[in-house]
Amino acid sequence: MPQETLKLLILGAHPDDADIHAGGLASIYRRLGHTVKMVSVSNGESGHHRESGAPLTARRRAEAAAAGAVIGASYVTWDNRDGYLQPTLDLRWQIIREIRTFQPDLVLTHRPNDYHPDHRAVGDAVRDASYMVTVPPIVPEVPYLRKDPVVAFMPDRFTKPTPLQGDVVIDVTEEIDRVVDMLACHVSQFFEWLPYNGRIEDQLPADMPGKRRWLQSWYLDRIRPQAGRYRQELIRTYGPVRGSQIAWCEAYEISEYGAPLDAVARQRLFGFLPTWTA
Repeated sequence: MPQETLKLLILGAHPDDADIHAGGLASIYRRLGHTVKMVSVSNGESGHHRESGAPLTARRRAEAAAAGAVIGASYVTWDNRDGYLQPTLDLRWQIIREIRTFQPDLVLTHRPNDYHPDHRAVGDAVRDASYMVTVPPIVPEVPYLRKDPVVAFMPDRFTKPTPLQGDVVIDVTEEIDRVVDMLACHVSQFFEWLPYNGRIEDQLPADMPGKRRWLQSWYLDRIRPQAGRYRQELIRTYGPVRGSQIAWCEAYEISEYGAPLDAVARQRLFGFLPTWTA
């Protein structure tokens, strides 16, 4: 067990956002004995081509809980409507309540620039909540925090207006199997909706072992470009030999709206990394 048990809170827009974007770090935190809570801010009711509404919500809530159980993390699904999220005061207050109640050391969320409006809404709402968690008259029924947690944006592939900055880069090679096991719990998404939406249904094997192999290949293809994009950051973190060989990584940009990631915070939150350079 670690000397200090940290709390990681991942706020994604949909069931599966937390694990597909940050499953590697979540797995590392759990292996180190830290507490991980994943939240789907929406209920997932719209993410399918044949199902919708309450039946799909129930299905996706169960899938998310099963995915969290793979690594021993809590995975909860809120009741906000999928596809309808906006960075409203109500959503900001929900997030303030969650951060104050859970009291995380590190919060992960989407960047405010992203292809999906729900992702953008959650990113904006978390950014707007970051400082306000310390303000006593705001959401006064929940005790306020004396200091902000560190907030980081989960990796994405978007370049406009700016690409994600690799403030923290993590080799997730040893976590791949656990991440794929988590993703495979989201049957409605990775074996039904996403193949349909991507028009690649013909690539999906009929048997479950074949589907899992297909999912692993799909996931690795998805994250493969990140190692090249953040190669210099990987070398600075892991050294020239290992850093030049890493094929699978996650990269995180630290939000300026939360607590700063100074040297003390780096060592506390990411002490499993081998080196840090200014």
